[in-house]
Amino acid sequence: MPLFKRNPFGHYLFIKKFIIRLFGVVSHGRYRKFNNLNIEGSEILRNLPDKNVLFISNHQTYFADVAAMFHVFNASLSGREDSIKNIGYIWNPKLNVYFVAAGETMKAGLLPKIFAYAGSVSIDRTWRSAGKNVNRQVKNSDISNIGKAIKDGWVITFPQGTTTPFKPIRRGTAHIIKTFKPVVVPIVIDGFRRSFDKKGLSIKRKNVLQSMVIKEPLEIDYDNEEIAEIVTKIEYAIEQHPSFLKVLSPKEAEEYLKEEEELNKQRTFW
Repeated sequence: MPLFKRNPFGHYLFIKKFIIRLFGVVSHGRYRKFNNLNIEGSEILRNLPDKNVLFISNHQTYFADVAAMFHVFNASLSGREDSIKNIGYIWNPKLNVYFVAAGETMKAGLLPKIFAYAGSVSIDRTWRSAGKNVNRQVKNSDISNIGKAIKDGWVITFPQGTTTPFKPIRRGTAHIIKTFKPVVVPIVIDGFRRSFDKKGLSIKRKNVLQSMVIKEPLEIDYDNEEIAEIVTKIEYAIEQHPSFLKVLSPKEAEEYLKEEEELNKQRTFW
């Protein structure tokens, strides 16, 4: 690899590699020592193409979810079977991995800016800004940048656009899927909300069983399926369809959602 080679966003790959190595080493114990990350489906990752892949996932923290995926992706591509044991895999990471994130989150402080260099595709949220609800048009440049990332490699997105569970899927994700026709791979995570603070930087509780399940790619008729149909597929695939609340009693479901809302109000947005 040429020393000063850049990715489509102008980022030097040798700097990105250094950042991924550094934070990979720093964060590894959060999923192996303080808590235990249980992985399913790593063999699916090894069968994916090198580019034009979109990962869709539920969301529980700002940064810990993505960091765990970077670990799992690289460990799996290095031959690990549902494990991130032995961190040697981080020495030669996959560099065309990106994640979609709110621009205001990635610009608020030095640490997020460093994280952004590791692969953020920053967008302006159309429904929320500076902690307030807004209603604004999607920027064409945001769509273009997501498409650019998909064409170059693997992209992680959280289609609910929030860490609050069972919130509606943003239709923009379905539009992205119909427009760029990527391989769509669902991921379901759990345990991150219990083990980390909302930002995903501080360990809130130890010895929590975290889980990450990588599912088979979705079957999508890009040309003929309606946006609403794709949205419903996403809801079921990442286990955020309202029907999943039925595993709890009505009272349990109400208390669970109320607790999550209260926690979100108490935690300061980055």
